[in-house]
Amino acid sequence: MTGRRPTLSTILPTTHRRVRASALSAVAMTACASLAAGCGAVPGFSAAGSDEIKVMTWAPQETGATNKPGMPAMASAIVRWVNSQGGVNGRKLKLVTCNDHNSSVSAANCAQRAVDQNVVAVVGSYSQFGDSYFPPLEGAAIPYIGGYGASNEEFTSPVSYPVNGGQLTLLAGLGEALAGSCGPVTLVRPDSIAGDQLPQLLDSGLQARGHAKSVDQLAAEDLTEYDKQSQQALERATSDPQKTGCVVPELGDRTATFMDNFQRAREDYPKVKTAAEVGSVDQTVINSTGGASGPYEGSYITGWYPVASDKRWDQMKKVISKEAFGDNRIDPADAGVQTTWIAYQVLLAALNKIGGGDATSDNVRRTLNAGLKVSTGDLTPSLSWPYQGKLSAAGFSRLVNTDVNVQRVKGGLLQSANKKALDMTEILENADLN
Repeated sequence: MTGRRPTLSTILPTTHRRVRASALSAVAMTACASLAAGCGAVPGFSAAGSDEIKVMTWAPQETGATNKPGMPAMASAIVRWVNSQGGVNGRKLKLVTCNDHNSSVSAANCAQRAVDQNVVAVVGSYSQFGDSYFPPLEGAAIPYIGGYGASNEEFTSPVSYPVNGGQLTLLAGLGEALAGSCGPVTLVRPDSIAGDQLPQLLDSGLQARGHAKSVDQLAAEDLTEYDKQSQQALERATSDPQKTGCVVPELGDRTATFMDNFQRAREDYPKVKTAAEVGSVDQTVINSTGGASGPYEGSYITGWYPVASDKRWDQMKKVISKEAFGDNRIDPADAGVQTTWIAYQVLLAALNKIGGGDATSDNVRRTLNAGLKVSTGDLTPSLSWPYQGKLSAAGFSRLVNTDVNVQRVKGGLLQSANKKALDMTEILENADLN
């Protein structure tokens, strides 16, 4: 079985013409199609002696800070599923994983390992240290597909193909969401260069809807308790007794510590709301902090994708059930797991476009650069990466998905709070991000 694999819209009838219906089960065909180009060959039709296509997924694991074990675990499940269907154009995927340990040195080592292993792409990964891992990837022209948006380099590097808008879109979207429901808004953020950009992002959404700027409350980066900061934030959020104030903690790894202190202090300020973005808080954090009885109940949370209960995630959940049942590292509600799922759809679409040609990092990158449009089942807008993206003028040339989904915690679960995603393009174009 050689040549280009049929497109998603024609896979079923074309496959039926090529093999008897008894060769494939209906379940296998449905899940194969769900990967939007993931199955270039069917069981029993792998090319004899075909070589493997190496890919890499990395994330921090077993550290004292941010951990994303679900991302490489999800990658493993996807690779097992694709290979169980015969691979991609008759070639099996081989996954290489790496632990970046939340360390710039380890992140650079992971990137060098990707170079040494000659992977075709780094896919669906998480690291905060773009300045450490992009130089080796750029030197070897290895595409970085679907990072978490944890560093600005993901939106500027020529080898980066982000599938979401990172913190840029989430904070702007959060400001827009809070403008109509909050009185005074207090932003608690690190006293650092990285933290200096956060007020502009949040305020861009607030002011676009006629709200006043947030109160910018700084906190030292190395604090281990936030009793004083929690009290100050609550007092500022209640400066207008006629309106319900909101507190937005943006403290990275220390957000959970702040929220512990804040929850105790809030007993005297029951009307104050909290809000966050999925880069700081997702369903796994909500679960670990008490769910419906925790500090995030009632909070607005902005995310990149639809809520986990949305039917558009059904195919991902089927693959998890089939290939990773009982693996508690994989939570379908985790934004990292979701990002990995979408990123692999991009990779598989590129490999499908390449067809029977050489599946190399150069060819994957060239295929993506040539204007390939990737459908993700409406989990995101159609994705493509032109030379100049939507926000090139603002300095983020690789940012192509500016959609934000507003969610609210009800009964301990993230639930959709808007009928359709908010497009942050215009707001971010007008924001002062310098």
